[in-house]
Amino acid sequence: MRIPTSLLFVVGLLLAPFGADALAASDPSNVAEAMQSAEQAQTNLNYVWTIIAAAMVFFMQAGFALLESGFSRAKNAVNIIMKNVMDASAGALVFFAVGFGLMFGTSWNGLVGTDGFFLMGTGDQPQSWVYAFYFFQAVFAATAATIVSGAVAERTRFSGYLIFSVLMTGLIYPISGAWFWGGLFNGSGFMESLGFIDFAGSTVVHSVGGWAALAGALVVGPRVGKYAKDGTARDIPGHSLPLAALGVFILWLGWFGFNAGSTTAGTTDIALIAMNTFLAAGAGAVGAMVVTWVDTGTPDASMTLNGVLAGLVGITAGCANLTPPFAILTGFLAGIIMVYAARALDAFVDDPVGAIAVHGVAGAWGTLAAGLFDSAGFSVSQVGVQALGIAVAFAWTFPVSYLTFSLADSLVGGIRVDDEAYGLDQLEHDVDAYPEFGGMSNGAEEAKKTDGEAAAEVV
Repeated sequence: MRIPTSLLFVVGLLLAPFGADALAASDPSNVAEAMQSAEQAQTNLNYVWTIIAAAMVFFMQAGFALLESGFSRAKNAVNIIMKNVMDASAGALVFFAVGFGLMFGTSWNGLVGTDGFFLMGTGDQPQSWVYAFYFFQAVFAATAATIVSGAVAERTRFSGYLIFSVLMTGLIYPISGAWFWGGLFNGSGFMESLGFIDFAGSTVVHSVGGWAALAGALVVGPRVGKYAKDGTARDIPGHSLPLAALGVFILWLGWFGFNAGSTTAGTTDIALIAMNTFLAAGAGAVGAMVVTWVDTGTPDASMTLNGVLAGLVGITAGCANLTPPFAILTGFLAGIIMVYAARALDAFVDDPVGAIAVHGVAGAWGTLAAGLFDSAGFSVSQVGVQALGIAVAFAWTFPVSYLTFSLADSLVGGIRVDDEAYGLDQLEHDVDAYPEFGGMSNGAEEAKKTDGEAAAEVV
């Protein structure tokens, strides 16, 4: 027998006073328990999202390794892999011991943390959250160091680079990070107190890495054969564009953890951030492709790949406070700016992977764009704070990194390898990346001859 809808409605009205809300009202403990349960569920979600996002950022190390090795010659691929492994491995240890405390410990005058070393004495934070937050921030520190790896590739002693990497993750990056992000955990940095906007690190991570890369490339000097005696820069192609492309796609994937994970909370905020990240990356690729196509008559694949990264770097600062149209504009301009910056830099600094233009210059642009296009409204003072933050990051990172590379140069008896024609894989690690394709036993003399002929043309 079918019960009339009207009868069901009447029964519902009669039973309404005995529903869940009424029962909760009659027993307040039910409300408290429900609220406590919901709060605990949100806390658990925050932990899970933060750890997953950190793992995604860690996976970006694989992307950097593939990108850098693909843009470099085959004889140096193992060396690049080793540097990426040590950026994450040694970086995790030194950031645990020193870097985390300097960056996130109780702040001294907004300049540097004074506790939290070895993750001890971290105030009122639950120890479990200290662990989760450390993991998330440690992979950011490793990213800042790895940016430098590609810019000094193919001619740098492994021991010298390792010295820099340790000091980068333990000192250079954490101290500047304390100025911008110290309040994310305990205390507040002086740039933070001015209202500086850098949600996920266009300046704090990427420009800092880019300016350190510039310093390292200048100290180490160009690869043999990079410049002719008239000063003209030569192109030295990498050995595998497919590897570089795979690296870019891995980095693109990891960036969703980088940007959306910076909420450190599983909330609806991650939707806008993820979308802005995706749109800006695509716009960066289009911008770089279009400008190379117009300028040279062909769409440049290497520049297009770096355009993806420039778009990602550019949106990292403003991913949470820009509307989608401005995210697209930020990424598009980042791709174009990167192309012209890479060309200008190539005239005087040898950067095999374009790290300085992608991370340093595009990072500075993205930081400025976060103020220019702020959804809260345009403010001259906010743009001024953004410009100040860019300048502060450069003023700290470049000279200190230059001194660090110079120190490493003196400690290892010369930071450049003696004969880069043989490749760093053989010189530094005694192994070939591709032995089945005729390793150094067949290719060393030819490589030495080629580089020697180029060197003869250099002043």
